[in-house]
Formats: sequence, C-alpha cells, structure tokens
Amino acid sequence: MNDQQVKELFDGYADGFDAIYGGERSWWQRRIDQWLRKSMRLRFERTLAGCAPIEGKRVLDVGCGPGHYSVRLAAMGAAAVVGVDFSSSMLELARRYAEQQGVGERCRFIEADIMDYESEQPFDYTVVMGVMDYIPEPEPFIRHLLALTRSQLFLSFPVDGGFLARQRRLRYRWFSHCELKMYSRERLVALMEKVVPGRYSIEKIARDFFVTINLI
Repeated sequence: MNDQQVKELFDGYADGFDAIYGGERSWWQRRIDQWLRKSMRLRFERTLAGCAPIEGKRVLDVGCGPGHYSVRLAAMGAAAVVGVDFSSSMLELARRYAEQQGVGERCRFIEADIMDYESEQPFDYTVVMGVMDYIPEPEPFIRHLLALTRSQLFLSFPVDGGFLARQRRLRYRWFSHCELKMYSRERLVALMEKVVPGRYSIEKIARDFFVTINLI
C-alpha cells in the first residue's frame, strides 16, 4: 500500500472515523463498537494514562486523524501538541475539534508524511495509534520516531490471526486496495529487539498489541 492509497482511504473515511470517538451513536452502534472497536477504546485509555503527568509536556500525535488524542491531551494540560497526518479531511476535523474544546492555541496540525517531518526539539511523548497497520517497513519508521522523542513512545499494532483479523484484511484488500500489516507477538518482539532491545513492554488489549517504548 502506498501513501496515496492511505490518504484516499482516510480522506473518504473522515466523518465516520470521527463519529466512532465523539459523534452521536445509536444503541445498536454502541453495541457494535463494544464488540468490534474495544481495542480503540482501550488504547485511547492506555495512552492517556501513559502520558500522565502531562502538564507542561510536548506531544507528537502521528496519524492524528480527527484529533481526539491531541485534543484530549491538550485539555489534560499538555503545553503543546503537534498532530501530523496526510489526510486533509481528517485535519480539518481536528482543527475544528480543537477550537471547539478551547485548546486550539496549544494544538498544531500539519499535513505531511511523518517520515519527512523534523522538529528542532524532541517531544516528551509520541503517540502512534492505528497507524502501524499501514506501514510496509516498520523498522525505519520507528527509528525516525525515536529520533523525535525524548521520553516515551506509545504504539498500537494489530494482532494477526482469528476471524476478525482475516475479514478485516480481506475487506481492505477488496474494497480499498490496501494490504494491511498485522503482527504476531513473535514478530513484534523481533522488531522491538532490533530497534530498542530491552526498552519496551508489550500488552495485548483485545485485537491490538499496545507497545510502550521507554527512552529515559
């Protein structure tokens, strides 16, 4: 899957993705979310807890989408949050949401490929949720993020295996022409040992692995 395919996928999905986090949901939609999207809720909760204490810290939100991580972290007290995404539709939602929540002055949203993004000073925390599914070469990607991060890096990786993983992979392949990347624990451990040996933890949460990389 190339960058243009991912951009087109999320530009088209922006409103629906935003609704998962913050929109009005029917009773039936909420029940479906509890089953199919439990990982999204759990990784959101784990990330917020992992970034505490957040007061005065700088946060990089990679693949920020409609800005729910960025805005919540700013509302919790982050001094500055930079959200990077290459979907203009997602970023439009993120800027609007930050203004609505009164944290627009502390949130900056940039349309860019994160591999082209540089910062003059490192971020205390880097958040990478729902992104690794689409990264064909994870090792250089993670190394680039490590260079941007001072304290901790939080990432989610989709768990390979099982009916839901298979149907999701087929659905993206057929309808979006996207080849998703999924991970066994063994593959994930091998990757982490190459980039940050002994400086990470892996927690399985529903259909994701939640990875914390500790740099200090």
